[in-house]
Amino acid sequence: MAQLDKNVTEYISNSAEFAQPILEHWRQLIHKNCPEVVEAIKWGIPHFDYKADFMCVMASYKSHCSFTFIKAEIMNDPRLKGSKVLKPIQRFLGKITQLSDLPADNDFVALLREAIMLNEKGIKVPAKKSDKPQILETPDYFLQRLSSNSKAKEIFESKSNSFRKEYILWISDAKTDETRQKRLDEAVEWIADGKSRFWKSKK
Repeated sequence: MAQLDKNVTEYISNSAEFAQPILEHWRQLIHKNCPEVVEAIKWGIPHFDYKADFMCVMASYKSHCSFTFIKAEIMNDPRLKGSKVLKPIQRFLGKITQLSDLPADNDFVALLREAIMLNEKGIKVPAKKSDKPQILETPDYFLQRLSSNSKAKEIFESKSNSFRKEYILWISDAKTDETRQKRLDEAVEWIADGKSRFWKSKK
């Protein structure tokens, strides 16, 4: 029997009317094909984990929904392989506005089963090493939070890589969802004021 998390249920019911059947459809397909999946709200959006590892996430926005396979770049489908270099809204399943936008269920399930297999085998996405300065990708949950404050979003995008990196690392290193949410709230407030991550120590 599917183990449904009440917070995920609440997330779906609080989403826009157009989004609810899309999110519920994804949720049902995941539980049907991976009965041992563990769902939870992490960093503000529904996550589906399997074998104690991330597997996939879904999210709803004002006018679209998105679905992401965490290990997309090492999956076989060419629509997934190049997703990491694209903006989230440009990725496969990154901008779904209605059920008819979805691929056939058997197509989606085939992708899901590959994701399940990767987790069962304990396969991880290889860490990339480079001599170039590290430019961190802003996590989707951080981008979503910034979008709620246009001033903070504008300032964040205009700042240097080092300015953004300090916030990304601080938020990503949070050990619990509660801590991460607190840091997100503080980060958006400070960024809107043009403050760096370590502004308190520079007083």
